[in-house]
Amino acid sequence: MNFDIKKVKIEVTVPKENANVLRDAMFEEGAGVIGNYTHCSTSINTIGTFKPNSNARPYIGKNGNFEVIEEEKLQVVCDVKIAKRVIDKLRKVHPYEEPVVDIIPVISEEDLI
Repeated sequence: MNFDIKKVKIEVTVPKENANVLRDAMFEEGAGVIGNYTHCSTSINTIGTFKPNSNARPYIGKNGNFEVIEEEKLQVVCDVKIAKRVIDKLRKVHPYEEPVVDIIPVISEEDLI
C-alpha cells in the first residue's frame, strides 16, 4: 500500500491547569479541523512522572525530587502542511522545558483498499 499522509494527530501532555491555554493556542494555528467542524480535540486524564536533574528548570517540583502530577493528554488532528507551525506554537505556550510531542500520521479510509 502507498499512503498519502495529509493529516497528523498531535499528542502532548500538560498540567491540567494549562490545558485550555495550550488547546486554544493549537486551535489558533489551525489544528482541530475535522470536516465542517473546528476546535476538535480529545483530552485524557493521566499521571506524569519525572525527576529533574540539577541542570533542569522545572515548572513543577524541585531539582532532584521525583514528581508525580496530574496531567491531561491533549490530542488534535491537523493538516500536515501546518503541523510544524502548530508544534512551534505548542512549544512556545507549553510550560515545560521539554514537552514530549507525539506526531502520528493519519491515513484516510480511502487509502485502505
